[in-house]
Amino acid sequence: MASITQDLRFKQAVIEYSLAHGVTKAATRYRKTRQRVYYWRRRYNGDIRSLLPMSRRPHSHPRAHTEEEIRLIQNMCKRNPNEGLVMFWVKLLKRNYARSVALLYRVIRRLGYFNKAAKKKPKYVPKPYEQMSHPGERVQIDCKYVPLKCTVGMTEERRFFQFTAIDEFSRQRYLEALSENSSHSAAIFLQHAIEYFKFPIKCVQTDNGQEFTKYFGHDKRR
Repeated sequence: MASITQDLRFKQAVIEYSLAHGVTKAATRYRKTRQRVYYWRRRYNGDIRSLLPMSRRPHSHPRAHTEEEIRLIQNMCKRNPNEGLVMFWVKLLKRNYARSVALLYRVIRRLGYFNKAAKKKPKYVPKPYEQMSHPGERVQIDCKYVPLKCTVGMTEERRFFQFTAIDEFSRQRYLEALSENSSHSAAIFLQHAIEYFKFPIKCVQTDNGQEFTKYFGHDKRR
């Protein structure tokens, strides 16, 4: 807004100088053409807001929608208020409408049908995480591959899979490295974890990895 105001004041100064000393001197001093100075003088009515830039939007377009097409769109919008844009466009094509869907969208927006306040989706509120009340209520188990570079210096270089069990209440943890990532290894680890923890385990939570769910994959009925 500051740049526009400064530009308007410049135009007003040119006009006032031309009224006092002539258009030629005003054009020479302010480095504007005489036609431009005359143009500003014709628009100026004593109010600086009359020098605001005018819209350059054309009054008509050779490919603009006709009145019949506008009436067709309005009638269809009234009969199909909840229809999607593409399906709405397909219905118009069946009624000899020959415009693109992008142009249809702009016309509908201009008519105000898509500007209505849409129903706001309810804001997502994350559920509070369930806190455990005693040890063993839920134990999380996970398996991660140990890269070979982490085993440098060992007498025998071979790959390992680290199984981890963490009690959510006490945060007590049990780790074990096994040579394969299989349901058999997971069963062995779980047995060792049960023996390690000094409290009974009521629930075990996994990430549904293959080593934990492979048994259920063989029988689709389970």
